[in-house]
Amino acid sequence: MNDPSRSVASGKGMQPVTGGLDAGAPNWAGCAVPDSLLYDLVHDVWVSLDDDVATIGMTDVAQTRCGRLVQLSWKRPGSPIKRGRPLTAIESAKWVGPFVSPLSGEVIANNQSAFAEDVAVANRDPYGRGWLYRIRADFLAEERQALSDGAAAFEHYRAVIDQNDIRCFRCAE
Repeated sequence: MNDPSRSVASGKGMQPVTGGLDAGAPNWAGCAVPDSLLYDLVHDVWVSLDDDVATIGMTDVAQTRCGRLVQLSWKRPGSPIKRGRPLTAIESAKWVGPFVSPLSGEVIANNQSAFAEDVAVANRDPYGRGWLYRIRADFLAEERQALSDGAAAFEHYRAVIDQNDIRCFRCAE
């Protein structure tokens, strides 16, 4: 039987989850789920709010499922966005698909420069340096209701991890 409480490295150049903004965060099978964040559980997106500005990125489970990222497309600051619509196309070693916005509003920043420097930054630090966008939310009061808190997200991801035998990893520097 697998021990889901341990961090597991998987493959060459991979390492267990350690340090960063998710240090000390609840984790299951090495997958960190910081309880200070909100989550779009349908699209595996985390949200950090500062008034009406949301910083968003892919969860640890999402970056693990994708595998090492190889390319992303970007929306420019000033671009309008709608909740549930793609913000970015992500290409990884195992998958190509959309990164979906959890909120409607306007892109005020993207993290394209960090990804240009290190395309795997979200694989190394999904809750810190690997953020994808900052959005000024237009309908935060209404759309926030669709997001889950850290405790609910942890329970959700624990079930997903167990059902799919996922073991989170981070790309080594």
